[in-house]
Amino acid sequence: MIDLRSDTVTRPGAGMLEAMMSAAVGDDVLGDDPTVNRLQEQAADLFGVEAALFCPSGTMTNQIAINVHTRPGDEVICHSQAHIYVYEGGGIMANSGASVRLAGTPDGRITSAEVAASINPDDVHAARTRLVALENTNNRCGGTCLDFSGIEAIGEVARQHRMGFHLDGARLFNALVETDQTARDYGATFDSISICLSKGLGCPVGSLLLGSRDFIHEARRVRKRLGGGWRQAGLLAAAGIYALENNVERLVEDHAKARRLGECLASQPYTASIAPVQTNIVVFDLAEPALDSAFIAGLTDKGVLAIKLGQGKLRMVTHLDVSVEAIEQVCDILSGIRL
Repeated sequence: MIDLRSDTVTRPGAGMLEAMMSAAVGDDVLGDDPTVNRLQEQAADLFGVEAALFCPSGTMTNQIAINVHTRPGDEVICHSQAHIYVYEGGGIMANSGASVRLAGTPDGRITSAEVAASINPDDVHAARTRLVALENTNNRCGGTCLDFSGIEAIGEVARQHRMGFHLDGARLFNALVETDQTARDYGATFDSISICLSKGLGCPVGSLLLGSRDFIHEARRVRKRLGGGWRQAGLLAAAGIYALENNVERLVEDHAKARRLGECLASQPYTASIAPVQTNIVVFDLAEPALDSAFIAGLTDKGVLAIKLGQGKLRMVTHLDVSVEAIEQVCDILSGIRL
């Protein structure tokens, strides 16, 4: 099967497996796993922040960040298609007791004016607006890269109103290889950043939460409460170190493969629209939305896995385990579909 459901389906390659098997380990709950400590220090240095925390998943790093930034009864501003709102099991409410104010355009962007207009007044009838959370790249909107000047403008609004500023950067490295910004630019702009190692970077599991030393100190407490304390996690941290050192620049290859898929889909009569392909995610709409299940089933029968987003919207994601040759095979299959 050619698996385009997500970039989370990748498997560790030989180099990553070798790094994992040779890792020095300790008990990370006690703070003495040397490989975990090295990964956290390496990531913090890359982003120019004081500290980092290794966690099992991006959902956990996001939920920890929200919990540290807010108190029950507070409100979080985010995009209507944000992962923290759509795909994290109601965690904002369940874990932090916070409500959500949705904003943004269909392409995954939010303006500083929208954020400013979404801030509640200091009134006992309204929740306190405590956090703005962005997602870069935006998953459900086709891997959209946010404009950095717009990010900075939102950050200024957050600072003026004494709100936290969090980035769900699950696929931030995909944005970094396509734009002029650096990791340190983001580290200087946000109060906290979540980055995933288990997507385009190819690790089997793991994400990092980045922030100030005081923030990460509190985050470690929340991680423990959520059951995210690791023991000999160095085996997994070694995969993260390998990924940061070897798998970042190659992300441009995934983007080229996604653009090829996008070009193919754009020329098909069954495609009603396709989101601009900026990174490794291809989101498109069928001309006949009711046929989305049949479309997915037909692809599966031909050895290709994709995913439904609902209402005739489908997604394909390229990654290191799908070759250029496989993409050409998928394009041949797509060109032969008749709905």
